Amino acid sequence: MMFKAAALIVLCAGVAGAHDVITTKITWSKEMSRLVYKRCGMCHRDGGSAFSLMTYDEARPWAKAIKEEALERRMPPWEAVKGFGEFKDDRGLTQEELETISDWVEGGAPEGNPKYVPEAPKQEKWLDAAAPKNTSEVDVASGTKLDAPAQVVAVRPTGLKKGESVQVIAARPDGTVEPLLWIYQYNPDYQRTYYYKKSINLPAGTELQMSPAEAGKIALFASAKKSAKATSGGR
Repeated sequence: MMFKAAALIVLCAGVAGAHDVITTKITWSKEMSRLVYKRCGMCHRDGGSAFSLMTYDEARPWAKAIKEEALERRMPPWEAVKGFGEFKDDRGLTQEELETISDWVEGGAPEGNPKYVPEAPKQEKWLDAAAPKNTSEVDVASGTKLDAPAQVVAVRPTGLKKGESVQVIAARPDGTVEPLLWIYQYNPDYQRTYYYKKSINLPAGTELQMSPAEAGKIALFASAKKSAKATSGGR
């Protein structure tokens, strides 16, 4: 989790006190250390791109900031809204993880017994999923229709402005609708390509629709065996 300096100035004013009453069974030693290692350790570690959160003493002063950033889904950086497409390497926190963080912070952010803290994993650079071989890329705007079938393996938003949100769906000729991507409050610092867990089959005549329609374009990555071609819908 990488926190913006401006936000930290405000959040630090509300850092949890050292003598809060403990009202939760969630502890750093058991639940929170494992969650932080899994979700935050790629950046928030010694030698990482942000300050370390790998020990209780390091994480405890940031407890309320961690909760705020997590609940606002600013951190860890993953802009794709859950339930709108299924992607590989999904970095977004689950509802259970959000509840764990909230319960820990609101319950006094206790340490627990240090003997239960697992060994911190060796962290490598956090890499995005690799692009499958033999794929082609085509940029499309809202209203574009495919004039050839496409086996879509990934999508990437292009041309969005910082803070913009956009939903992208594929409307097939048979009337079925496939949710492709929903980006919430786009941040160009975290731009990435989103790779699907399973490729999506779109027949010729499928229309790509974006809401709002003027919000940039979408790059489709499709299997080269079924190369996508696009025809403008005139929007």
